Amino acid sequence: MGDLLVVNIGELVTPRGSGPLRGPAMSELSCIRDAFVEVRGGKVAAVGPTEKAPRDFPGEVLDAGGRVVTPGLVDPHTHLVFAGSRVEEYLRRARGERYTGGGILVTTEATRKATEDELVELALPRLKKMLRCGVTTVEAKSGYGLAPEAELAILRAIKRLGETVPQRIVPTFLGAHAFPPDCGREEYIDLIVEEMIPRVAQEGLARFCDVFCDKGFYTVDEARRILEAGKHHGLVPKLHADELAHVGATELAAEVGAISADHLLHVSDAGIEAMAEAGTVAVLLPGTAFVIDEPYPPARKLIEAGVPVAISTDFNPGSSPVLSLPFVMRLGILKLKLTPEEVLCAATLNAAAAVGLAGEVGNLEPGKAGDLVIWDLKDWRELFYWFGDDMASRVVIGGEVVWASP
Repeated sequence: MGDLLVVNIGELVTPRGSGPLRGPAMSELSCIRDAFVEVRGGKVAAVGPTEKAPRDFPGEVLDAGGRVVTPGLVDPHTHLVFAGSRVEEYLRRARGERYTGGGILVTTEATRKATEDELVELALPRLKKMLRCGVTTVEAKSGYGLAPEAELAILRAIKRLGETVPQRIVPTFLGAHAFPPDCGREEYIDLIVEEMIPRVAQEGLARFCDVFCDKGFYTVDEARRILEAGKHHGLVPKLHADELAHVGATELAAEVGAISADHLLHVSDAGIEAMAEAGTVAVLLPGTAFVIDEPYPPARKLIEAGVPVAISTDFNPGSSPVLSLPFVMRLGILKLKLTPEEVLCAATLNAAAAVGLAGEVGNLEPGKAGDLVIWDLKDWRELFYWFGDDMASRVVIGGEVVWASP
């Protein structure tokens, strides 16, 4: 963890508070022009106008050159670790085939054949690309093993990645992603509940337990059993909810106290009301709707109902082969009809809340991690304007510059 003073910041833009933020509070950002950020011991020590910057700073001093600075971005829903490609499936969908989720088993077959070392090597360049996009915290799920040893291998690979790369990696167990072809439905659920979850918890390999609760996948009752078993072993519930159809998954997320419900393309009014009451974060994944050509989730309705909203890539080889969170943030403006303020909050503080880290990362306030991005921009709103360019000039994690644009 380093000491760093960033000066000559044209615009410093950050959400405020510990989050998650709801409704109008998502738009109440702090914007300081001609600013500085002081980081000591890896944590933000002070933020303010340039005239209040410390003199004779003992650590590294970085001149932002009048550029924009925001907190490091947080990607709260990814399927980072897998092997193989699903380009054929993608091309079939481009010709009109509807996405059903069946391709998960194609990735499972390839992933099972890969060693743990190979899974790590495949994921490393993906994380480096995310870093160049300004992403400093990444959630990563298992889910392409669909068998005890294969799922544990993915989670162990995720743990190794967290010890290798500069980003914070938050692990999630998603053994209930699909049903494997070599195991009966009830038998596999028993395996998740009675063997996988206890072993994951015993080895400390995951913070969350997720279930794909949707049409053709896990029912509400099945998901409830798995999530309650996860809670019993200390794993916080998450849900892939109502992506392909409304099945009541969002209501279940509120019922079991899930930290987030993700996707929500077909969320009901009752589900929105339940989420608002429970404080469950809605993680919206517009890249998925973009790729599989489905309706976008009702972001405005969620915000107006008081549901805290986050945004993520859902990076995966099937429905969202998208590594750029800034690209997805631009979809938040164009397709979800969010404001620039709401999107920045959704990709920083609220995204941090969706992975239980809003007290540590997600904004630039004293005591928070010194994670920030210097963008090659003069107007922070242009972050949502320049499609095809991720615009990061420097990425800082814990007060140390971990990536610099050539």
